[in-house]
Amino acid sequence: MIYLDYSATTPVLHDVLDSYIKTSKNFIGNVNSIHLLGTKSKDLMINAKRQIGELLNVNDKNIIFTSGATEANNIALISSLKALNKKGEIIVSKLEHPSIYEICKYLEKIGNKIIFVENTSEGVIDFEDLKNKVNENTLLVSICCVNSEIGIRQPLKTIRQIIKKENKNVIFHSDFTQALGKVPVNFNDVDLATATAHKIYGPKGIGLLYKNENIKLAPYIYGTDKFNNFIPGTPPLPLIVSFSKALRLALKDLTKKEEYVKKLNLKIIDHIKNFDNIKINQTKYSIPHILNITLESIKSETFVHALEEKDIYLSTTTACSKGNESTSVLALYKDKKRASSTIRISLSYLTTNEEIKKFLICFDDIYEKLNNLKNI
Repeated sequence: MIYLDYSATTPVLHDVLDSYIKTSKNFIGNVNSIHLLGTKSKDLMINAKRQIGELLNVNDKNIIFTSGATEANNIALISSLKALNKKGEIIVSKLEHPSIYEICKYLEKIGNKIIFVENTSEGVIDFEDLKNKVNENTLLVSICCVNSEIGIRQPLKTIRQIIKKENKNVIFHSDFTQALGKVPVNFNDVDLATATAHKIYGPKGIGLLYKNENIKLAPYIYGTDKFNNFIPGTPPLPLIVSFSKALRLALKDLTKKEEYVKKLNLKIIDHIKNFDNIKINQTKYSIPHILNITLESIKSETFVHALEEKDIYLSTTTACSKGNESTSVLALYKDKKRASSTIRISLSYLTTNEEIKKFLICFDDIYEKLNNLKNI
């Protein structure tokens, strides 16, 4: 098998899975229990959370564990606005994950106004447009750190400076899901940040929300818990410990891993850039882990399924997208045809040169066969 869909999800590393199993076997106590088994579990959770805080260079008291990035995005946007107890304007980019747009639809239904900020031809947020759209009515801005389809990385520090200069009270949220563990990030550049473990070789079912200590959040659901007022219930200790292990491993030798992935990315580009009917959807701000291309003469779904028969796996658009059209490619190039047949090749430091070599051989073979069928 050749797996090239790491942006959809990653395999769980052996050491991470081992942490999950050991925690499940050896720490059976509920962290809320007052007996010895409970306190042992509580101590382990506190240590795991502290390690995550240290790795992210934030106060661990400002970390909230969730079931994943989508739930974290919901809490970030809905709970922060609920705490403000007023309606206003919410600014988002055209390069967000589908979960953000679904949340925005809800926020619009309850009386808020959604405003889209433009991006430049290179995919970066248009600073002047952002400056003009932030005003006294703006409550929140949500701009992802790295786009999930084209890999555009946003300069969050600069964006934050623009937002706060125009209105210091605006809450700035960013989805770090496609950035964490791939490129260096700074959680202190934002007021709210979201991420998930299954994108960094951890288990599915555990994510996090970081909140600046000055940001207030209204309760998300109700119940009882000593450690999480926003998602009450028994903390999933094995998942939290596994998340901590996955994060530590993901951040180890990060620059070295990124350089390796960049070489793989360039190898693929050098191979396919001369195809007449293939367009590479990438700018200088795209991280190397995500490579998006348009097949002008072949349906992307057909191509993906043909690769699947060769035991090669990649995506068309982001895994959570409802349709085949890439909203990100459309936002970047303003070309519906270009956005209608894209495939996303997502790479990892686990990807081998031999895998890329085999993939490109199969790519050529399938492309030629499908192209010939089209011309019959």
